Amino acid sequence: MRLVRFRFGERIATGAVEDDQVRVLRGTFFEDPVPTGQAVPLDDVRLLAPVLPSKVVAVGRNYADHAAEMGTDVPEEPLVFLKPSTSVVGPGDPIMFPSISKRMEYEGELACVVGRLVRRATSDEAARAILGYTCANDVTLRDLQATDGQWTRAKGFDTSCPLGPWVETEADPSDLALETRVNGEVRQSARTSQLAFDPAQLVAFISSFMTLLPGDVVLTGTPAGVGRLEVGDRVEVALDGIGTLANSVAAG
Repeated sequence: MRLVRFRFGERIATGAVEDDQVRVLRGTFFEDPVPTGQAVPLDDVRLLAPVLPSKVVAVGRNYADHAAEMGTDVPEEPLVFLKPSTSVVGPGDPIMFPSISKRMEYEGELACVVGRLVRRATSDEAARAILGYTCANDVTLRDLQATDGQWTRAKGFDTSCPLGPWVETEADPSDLALETRVNGEVRQSARTSQLAFDPAQLVAFISSFMTLLPGDVVLTGTPAGVGRLEVGDRVEVALDGIGTLANSVAAG
């Protein structure tokens, strides 16, 4: 099932995509949503970020080839950092290139959406707590990442976390093809089977020290091939079985 948040006219609602229709739901994805019986054409709605998380927990260096291109190794335990809720934007929203930076880069990723409260979970419990998966772009100000000594500005600025286009609840994350394209040119190509720590392991690890709430998002890391974005570029993150997240870069 593909779960969406969408705008239709002046209304913002949740729904499930079926073929070319959005079946409208009452309530949130996390509290037994009820079908209203209403449906609207998918082409007539504007898709929004599929969830509004209390936090985004991201993971660094979770692909060996990306760790190598950054001159490091995969860590013994997941390397995690936070992106604030205000960094989240949806499909089609602009990524704003802030004037504080001279080098912005894309990082295409698989993201998992937590479906219920998770605290001190085993990997099996964590797997059952994942509602589904979506596409993400961990947009990074690489020059500030290098100079700041920590990653808050570099990875937490407004619009630095595009998510979408929906949450796919039936995806098997074990071996999905991931591709990032800039202006139609493939820049990243990998499979999620290359992840050093899989989504369930990541959720379990994070929950050992931080409570995850329904709607929170875990970014699982990016493969090799990260690179520069410029104002006017269109960047797409595609995952087989999930969909394609597309955003353009604007001056911010």
